[in-house]
Amino acid sequence: MSHSDAASISTSVPPPHETRLSPGGRKAILAGAIGNTVEWVDWAIYTTFSSVFSHHFFPRGDDVAALLSTLAIFAVGFLMRPIGAAALGHYADRHGRKKGLLLSIGLMAVASLVIGLTPGYETIGIAAPIVLVLARLVQGFSAGGEFGSSSAYLVESAAPRRRAFAGSWQQVSVGGGVLLASGIGAIITSTLDAEAIDQWGWRAAFVLCALLGLFGLVIRTQAAETDAFEKTRDQAPAARVNPLRSMFVDHPGATARVFGVTIAGTLLYYIWVSYMPTYVHVTTGMPLSQALIGNTIAMLIFLVLLPFAGILSDRIGRKPTMSAFAGGFIIFAWPAFAFIGGGFVPYLIVEIIGIVLLLGYSANCAVIMAEQFPAEVRATGIGLPYALAVAIFGGTAPYITTWMSSSGFGGWIWLYCVAAAVIGLIVYLTMPETKGKELT
Repeated sequence: MSHSDAASISTSVPPPHETRLSPGGRKAILAGAIGNTVEWVDWAIYTTFSSVFSHHFFPRGDDVAALLSTLAIFAVGFLMRPIGAAALGHYADRHGRKKGLLLSIGLMAVASLVIGLTPGYETIGIAAPIVLVLARLVQGFSAGGEFGSSSAYLVESAAPRRRAFAGSWQQVSVGGGVLLASGIGAIITSTLDAEAIDQWGWRAAFVLCALLGLFGLVIRTQAAETDAFEKTRDQAPAARVNPLRSMFVDHPGATARVFGVTIAGTLLYYIWVSYMPTYVHVTTGMPLSQALIGNTIAMLIFLVLLPFAGILSDRIGRKPTMSAFAGGFIIFAWPAFAFIGGGFVPYLIVEIIGIVLLLGYSANCAVIMAEQFPAEVRATGIGLPYALAVAIFGGTAPYITTWMSSSGFGGWIWLYCVAAAVIGLIVYLTMPETKGKELT
C-alpha cells in the first residue's frame, strides 16, 4: 500500500471520539430519555382518565358537559406550550440544560400530584375546576419547555457523528411515555371495579405519575451538564446574549427553518398516530378496539426503528432522510386513504408504512433543530418555533380532518396530507445540510 493510499484511508475513517458515545454521553442520553419518558407519562395520563374524573371537578348532572369541559382544559394546556418553551428555554440557555430539565420535570410532577389530591366539586365547590385549570396550565408550561431543553441536552451530549442517534431518543421517550400512560390506564381499569376506579383509582394513577416524576428528577440530578453550555458559562457577563431576543434578531432564518421543518412532521404525525384509529372507526365501521390495536403495533415498530433511523441520518445526512419522509407521503397519501377501508390487515399495512415514513422526520427533528443555533440560544431556538408550529398545525389536524369528514370532504383528506408534505419537501430540499456541522 502506498503512502498516499494509507493517508486517504486514515482521513476517511473518523476517529473514535467522533463516532463512539463516551460513558458520560451514554449516561446523559439515559438521563434525558428516562426523564422525558416520565414527563410525557404525566402529560398523557390526563387524557387516559379524563372520562373517569371529569364529573368530580364539575357540578353533577351532565356528564357530557363535564367531559367537554375537562377536554377544553386539556386544550388550554396546549396554549401554554409556546409560553413554556420561551420561558424555560430562556432559563436553560442562561442557567444550563440540567437545571432547565430539573425544573420542567419538577413542575410536571407537582401538577400531577395536585390533580390527584384535589378534592372534588362537591367538597370545595368552584375551587375544584380552578385548581384543575391551574394544574393543567403548569403541565402545558412544563411540556413546552421540555422539548427544547431535552433536545439540546441530548444532541450536545452526543459524539459529533452520533448526534441524530442521540436526538432520536427524544422522540423514542415521548412515544414510550404515551404508551406507558396507556399501560397504567389498562392495568388500573382491568384490575379495579368501576366504583373503585371512580372513587380512588384515577387518583392513584396521578399520584403514581408524580412519584415517577420524582424518580426522573433523581436521574436527572445525577447527570452532568453539557460541554457546549459550559463554554457559554465561561463568557463574560457583558458578552452573554438574551436568548429570546437573539433568536429573532440574530437568527431569523434558523428560527423560520425550525418552524418550517415542523409543519409537515407534526401534522402528519398527529394524523397517523393520534387521529387514524378514530378516522378508520368512524368512516369504515371497524371496531375501535381493532383500530387501536393496529395503531399500537405500528407505534411499537416505530419506537424500535427510531434509533436506527437516527444512525442512518448520521451516515447519509439530514436532507436525504427528511426528503424521503416528505416525498414518500406525497406518493403514499392517496393510496393510503383509498385502501384503508379494506379490513384490519390493509389498515395495519397503511399504518406501518406511514409510521416508517415518519421515521425520516422524527429521527431528525431534534438534531436538525439543535444544529441551527449556537449554544447560547439553542434551547429557546428549538423550543419556541417548534411549539408554535405544533400548536398551529399539529393541534388543529384532528379538528380539521374531523370537520372535513363531517362536511362531506372526507375523500380529500389525502390532499391535506399531500399539501403539508409538499411544504415540507420544499423546506427540506432548500435547507443547508447540517450533518457534520460543528456545534458552537
